Amino acid sequence: MATRRTVIKAVGAGALASGLSTPASGAPRAARADVLLVVEKSSHAVSFYDAESGQLRQTVRLPDYPHEMVVDSRRRFAYVGHYGVRMSSSVGEGGAAVFVIDLAERSLARTIDTRPFNRIHGMGIDHHDRLYALSEEKAALLGFDDPSTDPAPTRAVPTHGVKTHLFTLSRDGERAYVTGLLSHTVSLVRPHDAAVPPVLVTPGQLPESSCLSRDEKTLFVGARKSASLVAVDTRTMKVRRTRKTGGDPLRVYTLDDERLLVTDIVANTLALWSTDLRPIRSLGLDGTPSAVTLHPSRPLAYVSLLGTNRIAVVDLDRFAVVDGFATQLEPDASVLLPAP
Repeated sequence: MATRRTVIKAVGAGALASGLSTPASGAPRAARADVLLVVEKSSHAVSFYDAESGQLRQTVRLPDYPHEMVVDSRRRFAYVGHYGVRMSSSVGEGGAAVFVIDLAERSLARTIDTRPFNRIHGMGIDHHDRLYALSEEKAALLGFDDPSTDPAPTRAVPTHGVKTHLFTLSRDGERAYVTGLLSHTVSLVRPHDAAVPPVLVTPGQLPESSCLSRDEKTLFVGARKSASLVAVDTRTMKVRRTRKTGGDPLRVYTLDDERLLVTDIVANTLALWSTDLRPIRSLGLDGTPSAVTLHPSRPLAYVSLLGTNRIAVVDLDRFAVVDGFATQLEPDASVLLPAP
């Protein structure tokens, strides 16, 4: 009997031609329903869930430990980085690929081999639908001018950080702000001009996630070991303001011109902060909040909960959990695909 591992081995260690797509039993594809696309890193899969009912619609099996994901503007393809290890503290070479998921067919369309760039974690896409992927091991930001057809990266630039994990991209793709977990830095990188040296700032200890203000003049950084939120001037790359949060601010998101959303994986909370770094309110969660997706047109946040393997649906106006549903193992990055 062929297992998932023997199927992967049979097609070769470099790149999968197609993934194993499994429809959920008794779950026909729903028409005109919002779909939440979820990376389930310890189930080694990307799954499609009905965002209203929470029903699992389809699962696309992938090699071990996919992590971050982005979707193009036409909702044609999702791009998933092959990190290849469970956590940033895990030892190993990890993966060296980007998986291209066909969202209409709900299947793995192809795999882009990124070797020698490995431990592909942070992913981004600009408003031209150019793709960017971050090699944690090689501290390089890769670029793909046409990721739907590119067989390999079309460019790579150094970041000058160490253990570069995530990045925030300007809308036009001309600037990337890359966090280095071991260098404790954020690097301003020019993805399309490797001749411009990165500009670095140390916002605190263990900076992991970040987000840009709506006008892209301020970068907000979660410095995890410093238990702080940090505001950085994107023009000068100087720290403007720092505020202690307590706990462990894993992920930071921009809600609007005045508010930020922060996940804390020690307190297991989702917190609202003002953009001038004042705490507003906090919501306790039944699990460890690893990532958040915001609905594009409704005041809803979909929060991936590790440990309990659930998605919590949070009403941002009431700031309360109003729904939720079970997932497979360790839900992480997700994307909301609005109903057509």
